[in-house]
Amino acid sequence: MLYGFGLAGISPLSIFLILVIVVVIFGTKRLRNAGGDLGSAVKNFKDSMRSGEQEVNAKKEAIDSAKDDVIETTAKVKDTTNS
Repeated sequence: MLYGFGLAGISPLSIFLILVIVVVIFGTKRLRNAGGDLGSAVKNFKDSMRSGEQEVNAKKEAIDSAKDDVIETTAKVKDTTNS
């Protein structure tokens, strides 16, 4: 038998044996449900990240427009004081 191959010294035969034991213990239906739950959790996480990025971008745009308003107001005040 060859040692040192596979993941961290685990042979492919050992990985296959572990997978067979997991399937026998839990059954394919439970594993399918667990995979579906994991997939939906990842999808929800990605959706939350996207909505969070959109909120941050909206706040940045609001801050930028507020800065522009302040600059314009400051310029108007300077113009009126110089006149």
